[in-house]
Amino acid sequence: MKKYIFLFVLMCLSGITFAQQELQVSQYMFNGMLLNPAYAGTHDYFGATLLHRSQWVNLDGAPTTQVFAIDGPIANKRMGVGLVVSNDQIGITSQLDVAANFAYHLPLGPGSLSFGIKAGIAMYSADLGDVTIWDNNDAVYNQNSIQNEMITKFGFGTYYHTEKFYAGISIPMIYSLDDNILPEITNQDNYFTQHYYANVGGVIDLGPALAFKPSTLIKFLPGAPIELDLNANFLLYERLWLGLGYRTQDAMIGMIEYNISPQLRIGYAYDYTLTDIQDYSAGSHEIMIGLDFGKDISIKTRSPRYF
Repeated sequence: MKKYIFLFVLMCLSGITFAQQELQVSQYMFNGMLLNPAYAGTHDYFGATLLHRSQWVNLDGAPTTQVFAIDGPIANKRMGVGLVVSNDQIGITSQLDVAANFAYHLPLGPGSLSFGIKAGIAMYSADLGDVTIWDNNDAVYNQNSIQNEMITKFGFGTYYHTEKFYAGISIPMIYSLDDNILPEITNQDNYFTQHYYANVGGVIDLGPALAFKPSTLIKFLPGAPIELDLNANFLLYERLWLGLGYRTQDAMIGMIEYNISPQLRIGYAYDYTLTDIQDYSAGSHEIMIGLDFGKDISIKTRSPRYF
């Protein structure tokens, strides 16, 4: 399977291929801060999420991701703060990110409009000596391995929400100081490229014990096809979420989340790969645990939070 490790390295070091540089998770609709810093503090209480994702199981060098996120309101709920810590491993590359999020909320009509900024530090490593290559004279892969190089990143987003509707636009990485990890022979200015996200969703009551939550996420990366996520989640008795999703050029997704209590929830997602990778992989698995807390958590008991 070493040839697949080589493919992962090629994706990571080439500026013209479709590198997975931002977090890719399937349960992002249950914590919008994973996509958009403006989401921070948009609920009345603090919330924390712990997530693990194993992508393309059984494929050597496949991505694995761990994420911890926490956010909540401050300054009489006019502002929000958040922290996201993530660890990504893809083939012979690994990256540990720590990012602080700050959002400012403005009342607008029946809802609230938020503007958010994100500032973080990443530790990036690439063990180029562990790669099997076909062209021993390729200068790209004759570079020294990269060990814990520090990178500074900045991002931005806007987010509008009412009780049963939301929409957001974000650029999780709008600028990075990363020239220290570029191969010496490259003509690129930056290793990390900007990803543009736009998402919208809402909740429709279908009865006293059933609610429908459709949502869409559009992802754009210069030089790559636009990717679209279509999701349909159903909430039963304000406790159990069941959902299906489709990610273009990638996978079908099944999701379930159960609210054990108003404070504690657990979720699981399975991605069934639709590309040729399915011949070598058993799909992708993702598990999430969420904990909500704070003096205003009683608000959630009286009125469930949909997003």
